[in-house]
Amino acid sequence: METPVEMDFHGVEGSPWIQDLLEEHVRELESRYGRITSCRVVVTGPGHRHRSGGLYDVRVHLSLPEGREVAVDRVNHSDERYSDIRFAINDTFKRARRQLQDEARKLQGQTKHHEPQPTGTIARIDPSGEFGFIATQDGEEIYFHRNSVLAGAFDRLKPGVRVTFAEEEGEKGSQASTVRLMGKHGLR
Repeated sequence: METPVEMDFHGVEGSPWIQDLLEEHVRELESRYGRITSCRVVVTGPGHRHRSGGLYDVRVHLSLPEGREVAVDRVNHSDERYSDIRFAINDTFKRARRQLQDEARKLQGQTKHHEPQPTGTIARIDPSGEFGFIATQDGEEIYFHRNSVLAGAFDRLKPGVRVTFAEEEGEKGSQASTVRLMGKHGLR
């Protein structure tokens, strides 16, 4: 284990098995996510803090490269499982692992980037009132059915109204689903 671990115990004895469990969790975090520059763990025993009653309070603070940090310091004071120190430690490190995973993705530039939904303009509505066509920004026309229009807004559609949509492949080619009105005509 490369990460220096600072352990503080309040109202509970920092017995060797507890220290070993804490170090094991830090080693596991290191093996999954690489370099952690420092780690501080504070374990507060039951009854030492008035609000937590008979529950353990475990807090973890990790320092990461580029000044990033992960801090797990909220305790669910209504969760009776925190009366077991092993559960309290394991659950706190599970939450730290989730946060560390998010930070590792950010460091590696792997955060999800959602493409904006395509936009278009209603080109025409069929006289039957069951379907229409959207003129896309690249000059194509895409079919959509009245059931694809969100919030039952099909009757508010007319040529020239701007919409967003999701494009998918249908039986007869491209079609639009999840059609949403934009602007003053749109849904809020």
